[in-house]
Amino acid sequence: MTEHATEIAWSSGSWTNDPERVETDGTDLLVTAREGSDAWRVTSYGFVHDDEHALLAPMPRDSAVEVAFRLDFTAQFDQAGVFLRVDDETWIKAGVERSDGAESLGAVVTRGVSDWSLSPVPGWAGRVVTVRASRSGDAVTVRARVDDEDWRLVRVAPLDPAASVSAGPFCCAPTRAGLTVRFLSWRRTEADAALHPED
Repeated sequence: MTEHATEIAWSSGSWTNDPERVETDGTDLLVTAREGSDAWRVTSYGFVHDDEHALLAPMPRDSAVEVAFRLDFTAQFDQAGVFLRVDDETWIKAGVERSDGAESLGAVVTRGVSDWSLSPVPGWAGRVVTVRASRSGDAVTVRARVDDEDWRLVRVAPLDPAASVSAGPFCCAPTRAGLTVRFLSWRRTEADAALHPED
């Protein structure tokens, strides 16, 4: 799925909210999240958080973005992955989040209010996770993998074909200070040709 991938420079994006610290280490980007940062709207918890750290650039129709990072979480709700934003009330975050003592792969899709889905990924800690969001037609398809293993389907969500969308890497640290995420790459490529692989 990445035959024609193009690297996106870290300097090409703009932060939704400035992190505590941003550093480069060779080609990697090290992002330290502010304590209490998160993205959520209303559902179940009754609050709105829009202080995530997302580094965004325009995402054209019929394209995909891939974000890779090293998974090294220790606290409740540590999270990182890819963020797609239309406006304050319309956005998607997808990646890995530590919840109730375990790393889980999932997504939050927000259209006025948020929903949340998670699936445990035992054995992913300490490894390289790549999250891919592919925009085609009236939907965005999210996939993820660890190292060079097969892609897993995470989510298919509606997305207005006419919407102006920006996308890129994100991280949040809702419960603690000191979370630093090592992002390894940010790429743009062609949208997936199909929702399911052909046999």
